[in-house]
Amino acid sequence: MPLPVLTQRFRRLWQPRRGLAIAQASVIGIVAALSAVFLKVGSGWLGTWRVHTTHLFPVWLALPLVGMSLGYVSGWLVERFAPEASGSGIPQVKASLANVPITLSWRVAAVKLFSAIIALGSGMTLGRQGPTVQVGAGLAAGMSRWVPTSPDYRRQMIAAGAGAGLAAAFNAPIAGVLFIVEELLQDLSGLTLGTAIIASFIGGVISRLLGGGSLDLNLHLAQSQSQFSIPEIPFFLLLGILAGLFGALFHQGLVFSIKTYRRLHVSLPLRVALAGFVSGCVIAILPASFRDNTGLREYFITGDANALLAAIAFVAQFVLTLIAFGSGAPGGLFAPSLILGSCLGHIIGVFESQILGGGLPTTYALAGMGGFFCAVSKVPITAIVIVFEMTTDFNLVLPLMIVCVASYLVAEKVVPGSLYEKLLLLKGITLACNVPVESVMRTLTANNVMQQRVETLDVEMSAEEAIQAFSRSHHRGFPVVEEGKLVGIITQSDLLKIRDRNIPNDTPLREIMTPSPITVTPKHNLSNVLYLLDRYQISRLPVVEGRKLIGIITRADIIRAEADYLNCENAKPGPQPEPSYVVYQTRAPNVGRGRLLVTVANPETAATLLQMAAAIARDRHYEIECVQVILVSRHSSPTETQVRTAKSRRLLRQAEVLAKKWRIPLHTQIRVAHDVAQAILETINERHIDLILMGWKGNTSTPGRIFGTVVDSIIRQATCDVMLVKLGNSQQSTVNSQQSFNRWLVPMAGGPNARMAIKLLPALVTLGDDPLIRLTRVFKPSELEPDMTILEQSIRQLIHHRKLSSTVIACPVEADSVSQGVINLVKTEGYDVVVLGASREGLLQQAIQGNIPEAIASGVESTVILVRGAITHS
Repeated sequence: MPLPVLTQRFRRLWQPRRGLAIAQASVIGIVAALSAVFLKVGSGWLGTWRVHTTHLFPVWLALPLVGMSLGYVSGWLVERFAPEASGSGIPQVKASLANVPITLSWRVAAVKLFSAIIALGSGMTLGRQGPTVQVGAGLAAGMSRWVPTSPDYRRQMIAAGAGAGLAAAFNAPIAGVLFIVEELLQDLSGLTLGTAIIASFIGGVISRLLGGGSLDLNLHLAQSQSQFSIPEIPFFLLLGILAGLFGALFHQGLVFSIKTYRRLHVSLPLRVALAGFVSGCVIAILPASFRDNTGLREYFITGDANALLAAIAFVAQFVLTLIAFGSGAPGGLFAPSLILGSCLGHIIGVFESQILGGGLPTTYALAGMGGFFCAVSKVPITAIVIVFEMTTDFNLVLPLMIVCVASYLVAEKVVPGSLYEKLLLLKGITLACNVPVESVMRTLTANNVMQQRVETLDVEMSAEEAIQAFSRSHHRGFPVVEEGKLVGIITQSDLLKIRDRNIPNDTPLREIMTPSPITVTPKHNLSNVLYLLDRYQISRLPVVEGRKLIGIITRADIIRAEADYLNCENAKPGPQPEPSYVVYQTRAPNVGRGRLLVTVANPETAATLLQMAAAIARDRHYEIECVQVILVSRHSSPTETQVRTAKSRRLLRQAEVLAKKWRIPLHTQIRVAHDVAQAILETINERHIDLILMGWKGNTSTPGRIFGTVVDSIIRQATCDVMLVKLGNSQQSTVNSQQSFNRWLVPMAGGPNARMAIKLLPALVTLGDDPLIRLTRVFKPSELEPDMTILEQSIRQLIHHRKLSSTVIACPVEADSVSQGVINLVKTEGYDVVVLGASREGLLQQAIQGNIPEAIASGVESTVILVRGAITHS
């Protein structure tokens, strides 16, 4: 079997497969569970030590000092090694899954793990569930770098790690999956659900086996006592409404706390140390049961507390959580939300039992946990499932649903939007809104964004010819075809073989090209395309149907299409030219009477075009705007492509010398663009141009010059006056061309463009010595007598309304066509310039299509000028 075929098969083995995804999700679940258990055990041990210090030292001294010292250490770890590890961690994971460049790695996971243990052990009222989500996501992100993956695949693994962390923290595998779908990734694809379920299931099982239980309660008693009756529905609704209101207040309080800490202008370690100190002082004056957050939650769930103690606990936890979280300490909001919900539920339960005497505070405390959690996190399904999985009590399902739905609706009405997105907004990160559930990377295909016009090389082309093709092009590689079929690819590195191996220059490409290149089909989605580009470190991929080459796709094409799609642009997805970019410009004083734009592209014609522009500008008191357009590939952005402007600046200096000589204000600019016509039209709009003067290459198509398609675009779309000049053979290289513009021929057929031509003539004829102007009208032999009205009116306009010293004559000519009549006149009487500016509607349409000007330009050696008046919109 040939080596290239074996290589290609080996490459395909490394592409992400479902089996690999399952294996990786399993490993992620194990590692995330172990980290969650370690976080629970570590923070529990450190918290126990903190409580033990109160037996050795006075409470008012031990708790504040421990809180301050451990808080400082925790903040220092985060600030020194991983600033991304501050706060809850869930906003960072959410942003990373939304393709915001936030680091998720093993380093971030490790710093988050140890800093969270220290912060929670210091006594701050924060939870460990949020940190376990970021730890799991960070570990998954680090592991995903071991295996070559696409960006979409990597995001799925990160989401699986986050779900596994949450599942291990709560012993709630289903809640872990739902949290991914409801809040983080919002993706229901098969691979996402499959990996999330596997990772969350394994994380939950291992956490339970290793003793990582969430409540550490023997809840069979609570289950046997939990009950629900129809008369209790209003009280559960009341609980939901209060949970929503206090949840919204909690939401606003968190934002206010963060902003308040920022006004202090102190470092993160000092902020966390301050939060630890204040928390220690407050807890020191509260009952001893407040020193253990988990124990406090159990206290209200089991129903042993009273309403007054629950109210005190609610206020204390509310304030302490705001103090701790606003500092940026590494800790989450899940546990505080559950404690606050249980306190609020216990109060409503006591209130209901005193009125009806039938309910139990335990049921209300558990329902309140879900309701407050839902009001803060805005994930009602996850909230219901978390509490249900922790209790496995089916009697709680309906109360949970009532409370969670009510709290969600109230909280969303009072403070709409996600808390995590607002926390990101405080850091200057805005997530794209209305992003479709199906990722754009899977929605768009190569067929949507590929470039259909592909520059190729023939397989029989010699190495020397290939080198010349590379020297003339910006491309770093070319597809190699044989009878329209893709057989290989040739890159700059392949050309180095010619020099290194002393390969003869006449060697055909088939012997030095890379055969069997990596390709995609039109149906491949962008996720697969991007995976291949990253996996093999290549910049472009041929698109084939069978072996037929039908297009090419690059990284820039993918980025542009995705940006257009996410910005909700209505344009058809595909490679669109970016706006041009000004890399050089000079400015002169503004006269304010008008502005003439002259485009320079060819050094051989630039001098003459600039002289024409200067003559018109001097006559009309216009400013001159001189632009030079440098084309770059659509594979690269004009704003990021490095270009050489020395040659362009030399052309512009010619204009500066002429403008200085005639004392005409001159502005210059060099634009980098994908398309010449687009750059010119942008300049016309931005600089408010009144007249554009362009060189015109007739029916030639020299790359990088002003030619056919550009002319068509300018004629159709430019709103200003247009003057196109095709210089004759004798004038192209003449710098001082006054002797070449003495005899002027102006065919006339009426219409608005006739008046424009007449207005331009007095300025243009100053380029010659003692010029002669002939106005003519081509009439067919079938006409009995030519109509001289238009010619007579034009003569009067030139003589009486303009101070013109030139000789003006009017003489019709008989011919079968306008083109043939003009060509015969030029050849027989030797006219230097032909001005096509007086056309009826039909003639203008022909001029736009290129028939008449191309016929005249190719039929005479004289200069041909085509004029078109400004387009007015009704």
